[in-house]
Amino acid sequence: MFVVATAGHVDHGKSTLVRALTGMEPDRWAEERRRGMTIDLGFAWTTLPSGGTVAFVDVPGHERFVPNMLAGVGPVPAALIVVAADEGWMPQSAEHLAALDALGVAYGLVAVTRADLADPGPAMARARAEIAATSLGTVPAVAVSGLTGVGLPELRAALDRLAAGLPAPVVDDPVRLWVDRSFTVRGSGTVVTGTLGVGRLRVGDELELAGADEPVRVRGLHSLGEARPEVTAVARVAVNLRGTPRDRLGRGDALLTPGRFHRTDLVDVRLTGDPAADLPATLTLHVGSAAVPVRVRPLGVDTVRLRLARPLPLLVGDRALLRDPGRHHVTGGVRVLDVAPPPLARRGAAVTRAQVLAELDGRPDLAGELRRRRLVRAGALIRMGVPVDAPPVAGDWLADPAHWRRLGEQVTEEVARYAREHPLEPGMPVDALRQRLALPDRVLVEALVRPPLRIHAGRVGAAGADALPEPVARAVQRVRAEYGDRPFRAPEADRLVDLGLGPREIGAAVRAGALLRLADNVVLLPDALDDAVRVLAGLPQPFTLSAARQALDTTRRVAVPLLELLDRRGTTRRLPDDARIVVT
Repeated sequence: MFVVATAGHVDHGKSTLVRALTGMEPDRWAEERRRGMTIDLGFAWTTLPSGGTVAFVDVPGHERFVPNMLAGVGPVPAALIVVAADEGWMPQSAEHLAALDALGVAYGLVAVTRADLADPGPAMARARAEIAATSLGTVPAVAVSGLTGVGLPELRAALDRLAAGLPAPVVDDPVRLWVDRSFTVRGSGTVVTGTLGVGRLRVGDELELAGADEPVRVRGLHSLGEARPEVTAVARVAVNLRGTPRDRLGRGDALLTPGRFHRTDLVDVRLTGDPAADLPATLTLHVGSAAVPVRVRPLGVDTVRLRLARPLPLLVGDRALLRDPGRHHVTGGVRVLDVAPPPLARRGAAVTRAQVLAELDGRPDLAGELRRRRLVRAGALIRMGVPVDAPPVAGDWLADPAHWRRLGEQVTEEVARYAREHPLEPGMPVDALRQRLALPDRVLVEALVRPPLRIHAGRVGAAGADALPEPVARAVQRVRAEYGDRPFRAPEADRLVDLGLGPREIGAAVRAGALLRLADNVVLLPDALDDAVRVLAGLPQPFTLSAARQALDTTRRVAVPLLELLDRRGTTRRLPDDARIVVT
């Protein structure tokens, strides 16, 4: 299917022409037919000489209904610009063309109507000259009469050629169906219509409704008046939604492939048209079928930041237009450069941001996004419309390669600094390192830690770091010298202090395996456990606490926690009468 929107001044015969081409009535309202003037969007279709189908979105031409016209044109890839031979180029001809140009519409043709009432030559020449200066460029033109039928075969042939020249539709991309109508059908429920520009829809699909948290499901699909199990782009489509109240959605909403779009109320864009400095503070942004008030903040000569009155599902590269409804003036087109821009809180941030935006062209660029964002989740980029074809560095995080290398260097520097500042600790806490590096996720720290560093017990330190700070090492050596021949005698608390072993120093020595802690202020040399087992195994089994204390030549202060530790390790087993045996 080929979808084309009409454009042109009021009463130049757009609906008459569509009616003559299709045999269908595009004006849906009785008021429209009574007044002979299109007020809202109309829809009709016909078969072309080639056998293909063209569907028309017929738009109103009166200046009061320009928002309705923009809702119809926004999602459509081609335009049929209608100019009356007896009136020629008119104000709404110019505004409609400005809108098409702002939206970047590049495919179209001219139909000069009422060729039976006046020479179509002057109107045709003026129209083609005006259009040539826009995104449409040089377009074919056909003189027709909707009343007499003159030129209709030539127009149908021109439409066939236009359809053949359009890019192939993209059917595998995610769906973003901008809603241009919503209504209720008795027995079926809520139905919405729109132009499916990319992707495919199937009965049973689960979609997201932009702005809502819960999913919606496709109950049925119609295209060109027929029920279909599947519709692919490009097509006019009616979607029957299961269990969705009519008041939940309307024109300007969108049905989306779940998880594939970033809904945003803040975008940075590039302008074509009026200079950024000349824009009023508030305008209306037209994108798809939506019309949303925005606040405008100029950044550069042709770049601005827009604050939307409500979030929209926008992608990098989207085309839209800004209009001043008070002046009935299209201020220009916009191309979306960034749908998740950084805040501009610091002095000079706007100038810096303008310099960044000056280098962007609105084409999704993974390397550029990584360079600017440094770290970003793959899913976030996909929802911005940026293709992701690089492996993550950790989890679903992507990183700019240069930034990732710098982070790796910083890890080594920060861990070394922490070791100097906290010599008795076994390493830098992972969360402290994450905060020092300003990383958003712990998994990034874990991915950055490489040998000779390691993560152990929630801390980052040197792999195999058994070395003790020099003062602690000296104190442990004094314990070994003083108690080496009495391995089951533990220094008293005051003696530990004399040796230079306070709680922090003991903790460092225990973590390094240089001392064995039995209880508070009860420490032995680390090989005491194995020696104790050999001694206790030589006793008659079972043995008592008293027998163990005497055999080990120690005090009850040491013997009790020592035996309890052996019990916990399963080396000894305590019997009901409090005697013990060595488990072999």
